[in-house]
Amino acid sequence: MIKAGMKWMFLIIGTMIGAGYASGRELWQFFGNESGFAIILFAVLFIICCTVIMSISYSQKSFHYIPVLQLLMGKRLTSLYDYMIILYLFSTTVIMLAGGGATLEVLHLPYWLGIIIISALLVFLFFWDTKGITSMNSFVIPILITFLVGILFSFQMLEGFAINLHVSEQRNWPAAFTFTALNILPLVAVLGGVGREIKTKGEIWIASIGSGVVLGGISFLYNESLLKVAHDIMFYEIPLFAILKHYPYFMVLVMSALLWVAIYTTAAAGLFGITSRFRKFVTVPLWALAFFLVMIMIPLTKIGFSTLISVLYPLYGILNLYILAAILLYPILKKNIVQT
Repeated sequence: MIKAGMKWMFLIIGTMIGAGYASGRELWQFFGNESGFAIILFAVLFIICCTVIMSISYSQKSFHYIPVLQLLMGKRLTSLYDYMIILYLFSTTVIMLAGGGATLEVLHLPYWLGIIIISALLVFLFFWDTKGITSMNSFVIPILITFLVGILFSFQMLEGFAINLHVSEQRNWPAAFTFTALNILPLVAVLGGVGREIKTKGEIWIASIGSGVVLGGISFLYNESLLKVAHDIMFYEIPLFAILKHYPYFMVLVMSALLWVAIYTTAAAGLFGITSRFRKFVTVPLWALAFFLVMIMIPLTKIGFSTLISVLYPLYGILNLYILAAILLYPILKKNIVQT
């Protein structure tokens, strides 16, 4: 049970720790000053959300996210959110493919070759179906977490580990809701696709509490570290590099490689969410479906997505807050229904 729970925990963390999180950009955008309580609240909300989503997925023995959406949103809104999730996962995966190609340019590889490499590795992963993505996350996520925490912890040691958490200075607590909502759609998509693989409720508790504690701890340490280099962050596209300037150039190369891994895990989670949604409509193996989708995505990496994202993300933010509320209220509403 513990081993299985850890497997799902790493799948959740792999879905969360994309390039935006690992680079520090998402954390700095949502948190920053007076955010200690916000991060603690985020960890609690995240645990609740993972528990509810996985519990529904487990009870329905689902292999895609539609049964989860129907219980949370009702049949009328499920169609809307179905389209939104597909569009979200598709656009995010395309952006990750483009990011994977751009990242490998550091090694003087052509942009198109970088995209082919990350695309081939993604399709290769799906030869093992669900086991492929869970095994990959169980291997690479601990490595990513170890290096990231190691750098942040050693940086705090250099700075004297002066972490301040004043109760009277926590005005940014609402950020916990928006940051949690930002990550709801991929969580529903990925966790909704593994319901039939979950064997016991104990796995759900291990995965939910473990991922919430790990992500909450890393987020708090990361945010406190970024606050110490706040005056330098404006000069860096990737906030993490403002911390890494205190380290040898070798560490910059190592973390660049790990950022590519984060891009890969995000792309894998997105592609898994889409393939799990459509696999019941086709009889081909999962890797073949993944190959077909990737072939559609590759040409789109040439398009500038800044306009698309500027329109979609605010819309996702509003819709995600609604589904976040539905998830948080689900245990209460379900209890009332049972009592009546």
